[in-house]
Amino acid sequence: MSPVSKPRVALFVTCLVDLHRPTVGFAAIRLLEQAGCQVEVPRAQTCCGQPAYNAGDRDTARDLARGIIEAFSGYDYVVAPSGSCGGMLRHHMAHLFDDDPNMRARADALAAHCYELVGFLTDVMGVSRVNAAYEGVATYHDSCAGLRELGIRDQPRLLLGAVEGLTLAEMAEPDTCCGFGGTFCVKYPEISVRMVSDKTADIAATGADTLLAGDMGCLLNMAGRLERQGSPIKVRHVAEVLAGMTNDVPPIGQPRR
Repeated sequence: MSPVSKPRVALFVTCLVDLHRPTVGFAAIRLLEQAGCQVEVPRAQTCCGQPAYNAGDRDTARDLARGIIEAFSGYDYVVAPSGSCGGMLRHHMAHLFDDDPNMRARADALAAHCYELVGFLTDVMGVSRVNAAYEGVATYHDSCAGLRELGIRDQPRLLLGAVEGLTLAEMAEPDTCCGFGGTFCVKYPEISVRMVSDKTADIAATGADTLLAGDMGCLLNMAGRLERQGSPIKVRHVAEVLAGMTNDVPPIGQPRR
């Protein structure tokens, strides 16, 4: 797909970015504008509905989806700094309206224009380099939804390869789940802790001083476990590094200096 001239892009901020890491939203805006997009942030946006959808509460998920369709219709693209929310919008939301042909058609039309941030930058806007620097060794975690639902794997590594001063050290199993899984970590805490402990061991074995990923749920989960283990490894959303905004906010889970 060739990019349109100055595409009008709506940023789907996501709940976790809004509540825990607003810097990721500002980093996303910077990256999109640098790529030549006109960026807007619809004020009426809400949760993507994934927690309710995964818990079987289709009524709540459907109500949220109606609001999303109204808020985000009419844009050239909808972009989210999250593979999880992006996957919900692109692959699952429309099924909430299988019994409503009109809403199903509107949901399908919206889904066709929804993208995860880094995938959008590389695959749609043709971005292959960024103007950013980060001194250190980083390892990258492939979130389950971003990798398996949206095919996000090579795209962040391509752009990270252009970051001045950054060395990328791969984990033995970068695509193994961190154990967050939304409500999974609440329903099955013992299994989740074992999974994230295996993950942090893999992270530490790389020798990296920084952990990067594209999904705040994964990042919060892994940052929490690393902090409890007394690890010095810094945790950041990949957009912060690509946008050169690592001096604006401390790593995830660490207090402001």
